[in-house]
Amino acid sequence: MVMFMAEKHIFLPIVLMLLVVLASANHAVNKEEEADRIISLPGQPKVPFQQFSGYITVEKTAGRALFYWLTEAVSDPLSKPLVIWLNGGPGCSSVAYGASEEIGPFRINKTASGLYLNKFSWNIMANLLFLEAPAGVGFSYSNRSSDLEDTGDIRTAKDSLEFLLRWMDRFPRYKLRDVYITGESYAGHYVPQLAREIMMYNKRTKHPIHLKGIMVGNAVTDNYYDNLGTVAYWWSHAMISDKTYQQLMHTCDFRKQKESDQCESLYSYAMDQEFGNIDQYNIYAPPCNKSDGSTSARRSIQLPHYPHKIFRQLSGYDPCTEKHAEVYYNRPDVQKAFHANITKIPYKWTACNELLNRNWNDTEVSILPIYRQMIAGGLRVWVFSGDVDSVVPVTATRYSLAQLKLSTKVPWYPWYVKNQVGGWTEVYEGLTFATVRGAGHEVPLFKPRAALQLFRSFLKGDPLPKS
Repeated sequence: MVMFMAEKHIFLPIVLMLLVVLASANHAVNKEEEADRIISLPGQPKVPFQQFSGYITVEKTAGRALFYWLTEAVSDPLSKPLVIWLNGGPGCSSVAYGASEEIGPFRINKTASGLYLNKFSWNIMANLLFLEAPAGVGFSYSNRSSDLEDTGDIRTAKDSLEFLLRWMDRFPRYKLRDVYITGESYAGHYVPQLAREIMMYNKRTKHPIHLKGIMVGNAVTDNYYDNLGTVAYWWSHAMISDKTYQQLMHTCDFRKQKESDQCESLYSYAMDQEFGNIDQYNIYAPPCNKSDGSTSARRSIQLPHYPHKIFRQLSGYDPCTEKHAEVYYNRPDVQKAFHANITKIPYKWTACNELLNRNWNDTEVSILPIYRQMIAGGLRVWVFSGDVDSVVPVTATRYSLAQLKLSTKVPWYPWYVKNQVGGWTEVYEGLTFATVRGAGHEVPLFKPRAALQLFRSFLKGDPLPKS
């Protein structure tokens, strides 16, 4: 009995000491996290969820820091997974697109004076982490200016992993949470590449990231099959003539990174003379017009896997949404509330950084080998495609995925949302493919209800509803 009491007296101070250490450690983390808390954004309606935003330094020597915006789940966030969203370009902002006109909780009004709620926000079901990557995108920056002229796939993936590890140190409550990575367009590279980095990291650590799956939409996947499928889409949707289609097929070598001048001129002819004044990101939507009826100047964003120039011209229910974002996020009061632009970046915030885009340094020819790795690693892999996008069209995605030669688990069928066909889907061994009927390049912008159903099914790991 005496011996037990002696042990008890020794044990209690040790416990108390440990509690003090843990409390001080948690206080340090919470203090850093608290500094990133968004009290309220200008013109924001009241919301029941917490928001945080700020910077994570991913490379001290160069002074590279990536900006994030976390919108936690509307209810019971501690029980919900962490979903990371990435936009493409390369060079385009997840704050401008994913957060502000697709899956985030807010939309920007037409005067950029304030925000209103998006009732189809994905934070109904998950904690959403919007990451602006690489440095040079949106509010993310580097103190080494040359970083904007030699960035590529490799650095983006490594910096994004470094970001996630350091971000989880700042938000330790997310360390044991299920993680999913989502995105669209050139994030067809970013998302699988980050997943690969995480899988490699998990093999060498005792504290793995709990990555469960990925989902990408209208995703750049494979140089050859994407280009082949894009030209096929143009022809099958009557955007180009039989003659131009045949010339493109016979003249262009879709396996090359740099096409011949003859091929380039054919692409230019198709776009300038045959497409007409359309929004290539949704061929059936009206383009963004100026008040005098003329169309606005088009943003030239060139995807490096394509031999031709792609014009960034947004449309949707409000075809000028990109403009609203560029006004709102350049407001000093918005930047202050966001803890953004604290180093006074020497250029205006833009939805897409064309300097970074033009100087993209390295790009993987095909992402299909990573799909095989993800499937072998047991990750949930979903690929979706808005079927009226002519930039990374459904035919491009189908041609690319066909090369995986996966066996079918559930044959092709129409899936439903609100008693309407939302699109079509097929479930393969290790991968689910779905189309979203009538959606453009940014699926949640054009078909928010269908996109939310897609996300719900993805998180549950269930096939899309048959009725």
